[in-house]
Amino acid sequence: MSARVVRILQYLALAGFLVFLGFPLVWLISTAFKSSAEINSLVVNLFPLQPTLDNFAAALERQGLLRAAGNSLIVAVATTIIVTVISIPGAYVMARYQGKLRTIGVGYILISQIFPVILVVIPLFFILRGIGLVDSLIGLIAVYTVYTLPFSLWMLQGYVAAIPYDIEEAAAIDGATKLRTLQRVVFPLLMPGLAATAMFSFVSAYNEFFFALVLLQSPDSYTLPIALSTFVGGEGKVAVGPLAAGALLSSIPSIVFFTLLQKRLATGLLSGAVKG
Repeated sequence: MSARVVRILQYLALAGFLVFLGFPLVWLISTAFKSSAEINSLVVNLFPLQPTLDNFAAALERQGLLRAAGNSLIVAVATTIIVTVISIPGAYVMARYQGKLRTIGVGYILISQIFPVILVVIPLFFILRGIGLVDSLIGLIAVYTVYTLPFSLWMLQGYVAAIPYDIEEAAAIDGATKLRTLQRVVFPLLMPGLAATAMFSFVSAYNEFFFALVLLQSPDSYTLPIALSTFVGGEGKVAVGPLAAGALLSSIPSIVFFTLLQKRLATGLLSGAVKG
């Protein structure tokens, strides 16, 4: 098989993968702009014949949706900041030092990924109720931090391990202290990893549903996933148009956050800095 045929097959596979990933988003956008009559019609159209903004108006008029969006942003941003700040020193220790502390850290990560969420949510509920953090955004932030931290540590320590230790030794020979080496050498090279860790933490906290469903009880504390679930009626009747519009609006913060961090996500930034 010639190299040209292989390249064509690669592009076809990539195009198919992009269609597979992009079609649900295209369908969501299309449904958000369709009228109720067109949504309930037996004729399926990929694009709306008569676009309308009625679904967006209905979604925004629904009580508590904007408040839930604010709650989700507060929880997601706070979780991202806390997880990132804790992960930096923890990941560095895991990547650079061998000993009991690293063994404990790795064991913590592995054990935390073993248990299904359903097994820990009930005792977690009683613990939070005992300290008065049920139906509280602070309690939810604490839960998301503990839930997201293990994988964030594991992901970030891989980025730290990819930074050659020779660079730190060279900085030490030049007279730089350990703290200055971390600030001026390691931290700039770690920016792609920090961006990836922050993105993972934000998306995990912003989209999480199960913990929020169990721990949040009053509508004033609802996050967006819980608020969007109210578009499903008691008899299973779904307000498809407003739900699609609400889901589309709720995805905007994640898209904006990813756009702000996308330059830092390029792993070529790391390799280029090391080669220089």
